[in-house]
Amino acid sequence: MSNEKPLQLTNGYVVLTAVILAFLASASLFIGGIMLLEKRDPLGGWSMGAGILLFVATLITCNGFLFLLPNEAGLLTLFGSYKGTVRDSGFWWTNPFMAKRKMSLRSRNLEGAKLKVNDKGGNPIEIAAVVVWRVQDTFQAAFDVEDFEAYVRVQSESAVRHLANSYAYDHGEENEITLRSGLDEVAHALAKELQERLGKAGVHVEEARITHLAYAPEIAQAMLRRQQAEAVIAARTKIVHGAVSMVQMALHDLSEKNVVQLDEDRKAAMVSNLLVVLCGESEVHPVVNTGTLYN
Repeated sequence: MSNEKPLQLTNGYVVLTAVILAFLASASLFIGGIMLLEKRDPLGGWSMGAGILLFVATLITCNGFLFLLPNEAGLLTLFGSYKGTVRDSGFWWTNPFMAKRKMSLRSRNLEGAKLKVNDKGGNPIEIAAVVVWRVQDTFQAAFDVEDFEAYVRVQSESAVRHLANSYAYDHGEENEITLRSGLDEVAHALAKELQERLGKAGVHVEEARITHLAYAPEIAQAMLRRQQAEAVIAARTKIVHGAVSMVQMALHDLSEKNVVQLDEDRKAAMVSNLLVVLCGESEVHPVVNTGTLYN
């Protein structure tokens, strides 16, 4: 593979001035030739011929003008041979026989379609990503691949599929990065892989982010129930841990401050009642004991 070569061109306004003067000169020679022919002067034919040749040459010269906008490049080839790339915006003139191709250097967004793939664990998921990219090397973009825009689209889809196969959706091993929990790490890995793939086409990847991530519809309900069950277990674990701490604190304060002396059976009953009150889902209605503590 070759690389882009910078090329300097002639200021277009200078050449435009010369072209205008050449048109005026060709018109003067042609009109002067007609006047000489009316006087039977043989130089009239030569003057008209010179005017016509100058006019044709000036028209050919006009084909060398090139306009470039900011963040736009012009690739120049001469009879199939690459001569260089112009990146400076403005009005330029070059060899009129050169073929000129403009190429945008602006950042572009590629919003990928939703892809149905399997994650590392074999679960079907839906995933989509957006890629921000720009042309970095115009020679590679123009001549090393057939169509660099189609190349970016196809390779981006392939990279997203490979990324989804490399990570679990949200239930990996301990301290393992998943698609849901490690968004920054996954985005960095995606951008790195895309750069490796698209660098062959002279493309620079500025950013890559996952825009859509979900389980496939056929397993979405089952996975939702699984997530709900895990959430309930986590909540119950936290509630029980807090309730045990509160019971322990209550027994300790009662004993420390000599509020009441409880035997082991009464402590067990108190622990049972407090745990029911603290861990129960519905509101508890206490029963007031009007007798003694042991009745």
